[in-house]
Amino acid sequence: MLEEGRQRRRQARRRGDLPIATIAELAGVSPPTVSKVLNGRAGVGEQTRQRVEALLRDHGYRRPSPARTAHGLEVVFQQMLGSIAIEIMRGVAGVAALRDCTVGFTDVGPRASAGELWVEPLLLRQPAGVITVFPGVTARHREMLAASGVPLVAVDPIGDLFPTPAVGTNNWSGAVAATRHLLDLGHRRIGVLAGPARDLSARARLDGIRAALDHVGIPFDDGLLRHGEFTFEEGRDLGRELLTLPAAPTAVLCGDDLQAMGVYEAARQLGLRIPDDLSVVGFDDVEQAGWLAPGLTTVRQPFAEMGATAARLVLALAEGQALAQHRYELDTTLVPRGSTAAPRPR
Repeated sequence: MLEEGRQRRRQARRRGDLPIATIAELAGVSPPTVSKVLNGRAGVGEQTRQRVEALLRDHGYRRPSPARTAHGLEVVFQQMLGSIAIEIMRGVAGVAALRDCTVGFTDVGPRASAGELWVEPLLLRQPAGVITVFPGVTARHREMLAASGVPLVAVDPIGDLFPTPAVGTNNWSGAVAATRHLLDLGHRRIGVLAGPARDLSARARLDGIRAALDHVGIPFDDGLLRHGEFTFEEGRDLGRELLTLPAAPTAVLCGDDLQAMGVYEAARQLGLRIPDDLSVVGFDDVEQAGWLAPGLTTVRQPFAEMGATAARLVLALAEGQALAQHRYELDTTLVPRGSTAAPRPR
């Protein structure tokens, strides 16, 4: 009989039904201290905070649903990068509106660069869930949110945050399609501006390029590879390096559209015409890609759909539902424009 009672209590705890007072008793602290940890407030020693967080995680603590439904979703960016951020927010807002849920956003760029914690002030707003579009998310951030019963979903993380659910795109197949496009046009000497080696999506795109070249028997030339950040300046400077090689590439595949725009500038400085002298392909399909002259051939990522998927997942987690998988990859699409053409003899 006693054993049955213990089993029932353990099952209740696994369901996250343990009250704060019981968590406090198990941790050897007062209920207000547990409340401070839950809401990310100061005034708690680090060891005590970790002990309380561990108990909250172990017992699957969740805030009562009535309190949760009164709050909205928080989308965390490191930088609000123009049309990408707008599209992601549009997708999140569309799903949230159907659930009568508000959406807020946080730009943690200044805090992150200063080494400050961004989770604590966010927890003060008691969100129903958090969506991060932020490469600096760590396991520690995840643990702090989990200890407060706040579910987290990451959009296109740069590293492995398993078991955090993540939404991304099939970067590998997008890179394969972009490479095949250039190969079909007749390009054989293809330069590559890859993203940072630490970035999962950049590595997947580089693997896709290698696979497409290997499929047609063209060896990958490491001399035509440069790694850089996803910025205009890196595209300009690294693009110039490639375009001034003794045997320069006839086309350049870029890690993102900002790098591709930098290659446009490098080509202009060197007196090269796009696509007559050089073909350029980007990745993302930001709004500005279609404004360039000529328009940029690129791989489209469905940012609004990524935001909507992340919102559906985090709301499901907030309601205590289990997810079927932890990684969701959406399809990419090649968008041919005027920046690519058959190579011409130089």
